[in-house]
Amino acid sequence: MVLKPAEQTPLTALRLGELLHEAGVPEGVINVVPGLGAVAGDALVKHPLVNKIAFTGSTAVGKHIMKHAADSLKRVSLELGGKAPNVVFEDADLDQAVNSALFAIYFNQGQICTAGSRLFLQASIYDTFMEKFLSRIASLRVGDPTQNTTQIGALVSQAQFDKVSSYLQIGQQEGATLAFGGQTLRDELKGWFVQPTVFTDVRNDMRIAQEEIFGPVLSVLRFEDEADAIRQVNDISYGLVSAVWTQNIKRAHNFARKIQAGYVWVNSYNVLPVEAPFGGYKQSGFGRELGLGALEMYTETKNVYVDLLPQTPVSGWYGL
Repeated sequence: MVLKPAEQTPLTALRLGELLHEAGVPEGVINVVPGLGAVAGDALVKHPLVNKIAFTGSTAVGKHIMKHAADSLKRVSLELGGKAPNVVFEDADLDQAVNSALFAIYFNQGQICTAGSRLFLQASIYDTFMEKFLSRIASLRVGDPTQNTTQIGALVSQAQFDKVSSYLQIGQQEGATLAFGGQTLRDELKGWFVQPTVFTDVRNDMRIAQEEIFGPVLSVLRFEDEADAIRQVNDISYGLVSAVWTQNIKRAHNFARKIQAGYVWVNSYNVLPVEAPFGGYKQSGFGRELGLGALEMYTETKNVYVDLLPQTPVSGWYGL
């Protein structure tokens, strides 16, 4: 196995390699190779002795990997972008849904493929939910991630900071309402910090509703009924995960059946048991991690036919 960590975050992977060595894993079994994607990553994808590529990252890079892997017919599994919908119906436990919605988008500053960056609220509970949500978000603490009291840390790099900052402007230019946040905190906190941000009055065709931002930016949309929710949720190029909040189990199963996503949570979020396969639809990639589905990605199927009985030739077949 060769592990090529993201070029922005090599240290944790290198430390993992040290721990594996200390634990007695033989040399050469697991190899950590940091480097730029265009150098180390491309070398792995193009190398004739590499049989399988598993990539986690952006959809654009996933497409690049597929093109180069085709030259040697490597197996590829891709866990790519997401723009996850978090859908709250009027019969949901609103307090629980509010807590989960905060966690869904602001965990790891929204830098996670499963971030619940599209919050769909049924029109009848929209105002009540947002009042609760905005009162909670105001108490989130942004600061040094090494401090136990911090809840929102810094973005991973200047490039990501610049990207997220641009969407703060795009959302307002598109006509969405900036309900909270929308400011960078680079000067105050001496780093790549962005306030947790909420856009309301978002239309599903806006860029902030369709494009993965990968930061602490939430788009809030309304829906009228179940059919409207499913239509809006599926009207996007991504399909990694989704969540639905309702006490109606029939509605939950109907939603899960019709939603175009590889993982559906009902009255929960970001629960990932290792026994269950994880992966996406559409531009979110293909293949599965975790569970038996993951093992199948790394094994070959071979059929061996053994006949222990002597055969009597059939007259007329093959000239016999």
